[in-house]
Amino acid sequence: MKNYRLINNISGWAVFIIAAVTYLMTIEPTASLWDCGEFIASCFKLEVGHPPGNPVFMIMGRFFTLFAGGNISKVAPMVNSMSALASAFTILFLFWTITHLAKKIIIKNESQYNTGRVIAVMAAGIVGAVAYTFSDSFWFSAVEGEVYASSAFFTALVFWAILKWEDVANEQYADRWIILIAFLIGLSIGVHLLNLLTLPGIVLVYYFRKFKFSWKGFSISLVTSIILLSLL
Repeated sequence: MKNYRLINNISGWAVFIIAAVTYLMTIEPTASLWDCGEFIASCFKLEVGHPPGNPVFMIMGRFFTLFAGGNISKVAPMVNSMSALASAFTILFLFWTITHLAKKIIIKNESQYNTGRVIAVMAAGIVGAVAYTFSDSFWFSAVEGEVYASSAFFTALVFWAILKWEDVANEQYADRWIILIAFLIGLSIGVHLLNLLTLPGIVLVYYFRKFKFSWKGFSISLVTSIILLSLL
């Protein structure tokens, strides 16, 4: 089990490095021809962008603009680099999400840990994460100063967190993961509303972990998650 965790961590960070190097080498030198120029300028001056506003993104972007060292020509690449790193972390958490789910299918108990099964789980994570790394839409967002890369990072982090809660749901302090998720969703709204789409998944993970399956319970959980999503 310890060896599996070590292999899982090393493999995840290896995939992260592949994604980070790829995105940092291919970032836009300035601004793409749409909202990116507005976002970069707003980050640099900490101004208000177009409605509904993205205050968390602006603060994060402002932090990265400080690395420009006062050279205005370097401000855009710094904000673009933030998107590149956020996207690389998205790939990292995607890898760990895939291996978590694959392990449930391939390795059901302690006695089934062997080299072949561990390789199969890691291969599933690597193929899925690397394929997404080089997908057109995600790569496009990863190299420019837009909110989608940071939003994808929060989305991947939140879903990974509910899976971490699932692993320790019966332990004394397991609900701290739920509190972290609520905090991250709150932050993510200051970037983009995409993260709210994780709510149905979070509710269903909670239901399947805490309750015995029934179609009635499943339906109530699904309807509850949709209501929460609609209200928010």
